[in-house]
Amino acid sequence: MQLTDLPRGRPLRVLQITDTHLYGDGGQLAGVDTEAAWEAVVAALRGKEQRCDLLLHTGDVIHDGALDTDAAYCEARRQLQGLGLPGLVVPGNHDDAGAMERVFHTGPVRLVGHLVAADWLFITLDSTVPGATHGHLSATQLQWLDDCLGANDGRHVLVGLHHHPVPVGCRWIDRIGLDNGRDLFDVLDRHDAVRAVVWGHVHQEFDGWHGDIRLLASPSTCVQFDPASPTFRIDPRPPGYRWLELQPDGRVRTGVERLTELPAGLDVGIAGY
Repeated sequence: MQLTDLPRGRPLRVLQITDTHLYGDGGQLAGVDTEAAWEAVVAALRGKEQRCDLLLHTGDVIHDGALDTDAAYCEARRQLQGLGLPGLVVPGNHDDAGAMERVFHTGPVRLVGHLVAADWLFITLDSTVPGATHGHLSATQLQWLDDCLGANDGRHVLVGLHHHPVPVGCRWIDRIGLDNGRDLFDVLDRHDAVRAVVWGHVHQEFDGWHGDIRLLASPSTCVQFDPASPTFRIDPRPPGYRWLELQPDGRVRTGVERLTELPAGLDVGIAGY
């Protein structure tokens, strides 16, 4: 378990970054230089987020078209650590979980299952299925989650993963979400400390509820998906990120920030990603 020295009794400011799709070699996604888009988001972060405590990257750190996977992850780690925050990364369907584990096994930003900070416990799950776009949580992952929640010492809990466990109302991407979301909520519903579940994958913002659990997704730092389209379509809205302010009493305040301009080269007519 990764521990931080953040004291209890104070709010935590958390940044959710997701779906950076970095190539490490100047590659483009839907016409967008993903590194340039990420750098623009980082510049915006530095200007607005002066009180942040933690970083959570919810997957698709790099794109699977990267020529040198390990080198791309090393560059991504350098850029994430440049934010000066401890945090967690989780693998997405475009990631190589093995390479991520090699690169993010040490340092302030890690691929590790849980982190304790102040009054909160952060638990991350690997929802990836090798060679597939959709997500699935194995019996091992679900049991590990149940064990972590059972051993919790009274802290509030935020769970992070890549795939969405509930439909977000975007028909084509709802077909490639987490295929056993019900199993996830069966575990979460047995533990009353869970306050929020956050994910990536959908390249759009989402804010909903499962009982008393807040359900949240964030825009990508590069290319967005049209939430109203029944088939794949690029949404011509700027990249962004989500901030969360986690209170000592378990309340969650949150919002989405976007860049003021579209990334250069965006091709809204691309047929897939």
